[in-house]
Amino acid sequence: MPGISPEIISHRLSINPAVRPVRQKRRAYDPERYEAMKAEVDKLTSIEFIKEVDYPTWLANVVMVRKGTKGWRMCVDYTNLNRACPKDNFPLPRIDQLVDATVGHALLSFINA
Repeated sequence: MPGISPEIISHRLSINPAVRPVRQKRRAYDPERYEAMKAEVDKLTSIEFIKEVDYPTWLANVVMVRKGTKGWRMCVDYTNLNRACPKDNFPLPRIDQLVDATVGHALLSFINA
């Protein structure tokens, strides 16, 4: 999150060292999906939520999924990374209930989760 110092909190993935890094092949998209993807990346870059990484060890493609409102949703294909990361021994309790309880609220604090 922009503005939050990594000294306060930072998250690290627990990656199995026996699994080799995977760089997915670049996917081709039709012009409509490509433009939606470019607009979303430009928006996230302009607010400094994401930044470009020059030499990633892991590289995951984005997948464009049609929304019900005739727009596009950009998702990331973490299939290979999910295989390398062991399951969390201490998952969040009642996460479905917490997410459902936020419906209708304008803001959600990370403290709530």
